[in-house]
Amino acid sequence: MVSKFTSTALAALAVATAAPAQANDLRETLAADMPELMELYRDLHANPELSFEEHETAAKLAARMRALGFEVTEGVGRTGVVSVMRNGDGPTVLLRADMDGLPVVEQTGLPYASTQTATPASGVTTGVMHACGHDTHMAGFIGAARLLVDHKDQWQGTLVMVLQPAEEIGLGALAMLDDGLYTKFPKPDYALAFHDAAAPAPAGTIGYTPGYALANVDSVDITVKGIGGHGAYPHTTVDPVVLASAIVMKLQTVVSRSSSPLDPAVITVGSFHAGAKHNIISDEAKLQLTVRSYSDESRQLLLDGIRRVARGEAITAGLPETLMPEITVEDPYTPSTFNDPDFSESIAAGFRQRFGDERVMEWPAVMGGEDFSQFRRAAPEDVKSMIFWISGTPQPLLDRLEEDGTPLPSLHSPFWAPDAEKVIATGAEALASAAIRLMPNEVN
Repeated sequence: MVSKFTSTALAALAVATAAPAQANDLRETLAADMPELMELYRDLHANPELSFEEHETAAKLAARMRALGFEVTEGVGRTGVVSVMRNGDGPTVLLRADMDGLPVVEQTGLPYASTQTATPASGVTTGVMHACGHDTHMAGFIGAARLLVDHKDQWQGTLVMVLQPAEEIGLGALAMLDDGLYTKFPKPDYALAFHDAAAPAPAGTIGYTPGYALANVDSVDITVKGIGGHGAYPHTTVDPVVLASAIVMKLQTVVSRSSSPLDPAVITVGSFHAGAKHNIISDEAKLQLTVRSYSDESRQLLLDGIRRVARGEAITAGLPETLMPEITVEDPYTPSTFNDPDFSESIAAGFRQRFGDERVMEWPAVMGGEDFSQFRRAAPEDVKSMIFWISGTPQPLLDRLEEDGTPLPSLHSPFWAPDAEKVIATGAEALASAAIRLMPNEVN
């Protein structure tokens, strides 16, 4: 069931968003904090760590949270950090930031660019970079924590601030939940997070999406078997390259002919490996797929369709039952992110009052994935959640896009260098102001 505080807090939020704009004391406080937050950002940017390896990152941020007066627990879900502040009777609000970097060699040219290297599970040593902007998330998170401590008289309730590992591989949120996030610590009534965006909008613009905002992400491996032989005598073989090619093409009909055109779905074959020499027909081909959907029903339809197509094409090729394709769906997967619609609209209304209509807009859903979804999915009847975007696109890049169509670097690009100051300032103020509205001090 929804907490007893939910209806009270949402009613207070509705009243607050209808009221005249107040003096922006949060922004004034934040302005004084920004030099230190930018210093933290540059340090985090220069020293990224890969998923589940965020030891130094977690330690330095945990120390800052302790200094602010939070009850801090490290090592939750391997490298996660949970910080709790109790401030009287009221709702429980969870604020989350992710900590991990990516195996990307940075090419931004920034004076504080990362020169770190690491060896991920692939076994290939690579550069490491905050190419998805998690460094801005963490700095904004610390900024929000400082604002909420400095304005503790304006809210009452319990604040749970979560520094999450391993978002980039979709496993960190689940690891923290499996480690007792909702049993060892206060279970939230509300969960909020932001993500920077490489969007064609001025830096500091807030985008939000009620309902499905990000997709289910499934990784599927198909081992296509065949009967190998000499390339000069194909009639003596069952060529897995031809069979796998037929599977690749037929898979597109799962989306175009089995899935509703009103229900977004993607099946992409990202890797196709087979054979080792010009004149040898291999006995095996391997396909790697990424599969995107929104609802659980759509996800199941796509996965069932992949199995059906692979088996059907193998039968058509004349393979016996013992040589049917082997299909593996990676588990756990990253579930779709659903922003509770009424809750999201209420939070967005508060943002509009604070930042102005021109800086807050509804954006379409995307087929990317985010494991922030797990925090709501673990208790959908109890937790209302919302993740929102903050554009980090520097103005010179927007100018070039308008002038000659120069494309913007995307998230995960080695060239992604957001306007960090605007992302951090907007993120800190947005998180803190939303938390205060959700936990109103009834005395004030």
